[in-house]
Amino acid sequence: MDDLNALDWHVSSFTDNGTCVEVAGTPSTVYVRNSNAREAGAVAFTRAEWSAFLKGAAAGEFDQFG
Repeated sequence: MDDLNALDWHVSSFTDNGTCVEVAGTPSTVYVRNSNAREAGAVAFTRAEWSAFLKGAAAGEFDQFG
């Protein structure tokens, strides 16, 4: 696993009162963590998994969770 503290983390511009996740990436992996519980670690996804998720989100497949 990569050194999570050394990664360049990004937070959505839609964040409201710290209720958001942070995303960081390496050439092969995308990491996601809770911005309010960084010490809990991160979930790792391959670039292919992350791409499939983003395409599904853009297509509205997860709107029922928003």
